[in-house]
Amino acid sequence: MQNKDTQETSSESPVTVALRSRRVWAWIGAAVLIGLLALLVAGEVMVRRAGPIVKGRVIETLSTRFNSHVELDSFDVSLLQGLSVSGGGLRIYAPADVVAAGATEPLIAIQRFEFRTSLRSLFVKPMHVGTVHVAGMTIYIPPRQQRAVGASSPRKRRKLEVLADEIVVENSTLVIGTLKQDKEPKRFQLQRIRLRNVGRTEPALYDATLVNAFPRGDIHATGKFGPWNEEVPGESPVTGDYTFDHADLNTIKGIGGTLSSVGKFSGRLDRIEADGTTVTPDFSLDTAKHPMPLTTHFHAVIDGTNGDTYLQSVQAKLGSSQFTCAGAVVNVKGEGHITDLDVNIPAGHLRDFLELAVKTQPPFMQSVVNMKVHLRVPYGKESVTRKLQIQGGFTLQQIHFTNPQVQDKVDMLSLRAQGTPKEAKPGATDVRSQMSGSLALSGGQLTVSRLNYLLPGAQLALDGVYTLDGKTFGFHGKVRTEATLSHMIATPWKSFLLRLADPFFSKHGAGAEIPVKITGTEGAPKFGLDFGNRDKKKTEAEESKDDLQSRKDELTPDGRIARRPPPGLPITRRPRQ
Repeated sequence: MQNKDTQETSSESPVTVALRSRRVWAWIGAAVLIGLLALLVAGEVMVRRAGPIVKGRVIETLSTRFNSHVELDSFDVSLLQGLSVSGGGLRIYAPADVVAAGATEPLIAIQRFEFRTSLRSLFVKPMHVGTVHVAGMTIYIPPRQQRAVGASSPRKRRKLEVLADEIVVENSTLVIGTLKQDKEPKRFQLQRIRLRNVGRTEPALYDATLVNAFPRGDIHATGKFGPWNEEVPGESPVTGDYTFDHADLNTIKGIGGTLSSVGKFSGRLDRIEADGTTVTPDFSLDTAKHPMPLTTHFHAVIDGTNGDTYLQSVQAKLGSSQFTCAGAVVNVKGEGHITDLDVNIPAGHLRDFLELAVKTQPPFMQSVVNMKVHLRVPYGKESVTRKLQIQGGFTLQQIHFTNPQVQDKVDMLSLRAQGTPKEAKPGATDVRSQMSGSLALSGGQLTVSRLNYLLPGAQLALDGVYTLDGKTFGFHGKVRTEATLSHMIATPWKSFLLRLADPFFSKHGAGAEIPVKITGTEGAPKFGLDFGNRDKKKTEAEESKDDLQSRKDELTPDGRIARRPPPGLPITRRPRQ
């Protein structure tokens, strides 16, 4: 039998064997094709069913998380690599009872998003997602007028349908709205945000890089945010640390330099308390363009919903001068920000501040400065130095003029005022004087009033103006001296002739009271007598009348005027030799 079978098999031709083999492979191919068709049909069924399921879970999760109405324009599901989901036109609106009528912009709008998960997650609640990639997100904060002031009613808590390990957002924008039709809303570029532990009841971990517009630079922050308070978003907690490197101060019109800052913050979104330091090695103003090192240590409270910043304490150092300030940078009626600061300089070096603000070099004066002023920078398109407003009082001690010719004139004036005119020669002495008064800066022009300048033997009372560009320097007033006119002249015959004039200039207890003026420029001031310009001066009668009103002179029992001594250091006549 075996030989017979063997003979039959061996008798088949090669063609017959090949045909039989092809039929076998054809059946196998048909089976595979049927299997693939079955898989495709099953996959199509799963995709059609999975799409609405996943879309519903996404919308339900966002609606629950933000307690808001959610809209989604497109939603695609693919099974090529697990379960791949992509979509676009996602909009999340704020709750109707949290935002007043008239707020139509969505709270969050997303152009595109995508994520992947396993097929098994379709049958598990909540659905677990690894990383969600988001592009083109816009976060909109309505104007303060559209935010409800009352608390919303309690809501029923529902479980989240989707949990994501992290969300990565690229190129998003934060928009703070305004009701002003002629004003654009404020926009902040958020370069990259990475959120982890999203969707849970604990705070989410974030790592964010945002582009600050003014001054322009990148801020990198890490910390914790949330959980999100859907009823009152401003009460959502936030903590973190930040770095702000290579901030270009030249993007703020009127100032320049490169700022770096580090610090930490914590609190609620509408009240963030921040502590940090700033370092600007080349801080400058456009009035002088002389770079100066500036460092600060600050404690501030920030409203993250509108950008208002309240500087509760700032310890600053400009050059070698230390000072403190406190105040606020707030948004006013949608027009812009106003800066209001109270500045206290207890014992600074005047040279540091003159180098920063005044173009002429070297600074015309050196001294120890004590100053308390209110500084205000209104909103507007002008440079900071043109908008800057300062008002307050100051005291300068140990004054020394850097121009030798000016200092010689001050030294010789002091010697003559003391009645030693023969010693009044250049280089004979080196006087250190002092000054006090009130100042007001506006539009780049400094107005000084009640300026009291004291030096040995003399007292000057002046008023005048001075521009930060050094081109205008004009002061008018009076100088009161210990010595009479005749004792201030070294030439004997001139001194003898001036004795006739002594009674006319000896007033109010002074040896002489002489009208003077200081004009010219900061680099080349001119000193002179101010007997002329009667149209700019008061007559003696008007001056006497003003003395009665401003000094509130008292009357003696017999009706005569009992004048009070003028303010300042007392001046006594030197005894005649």
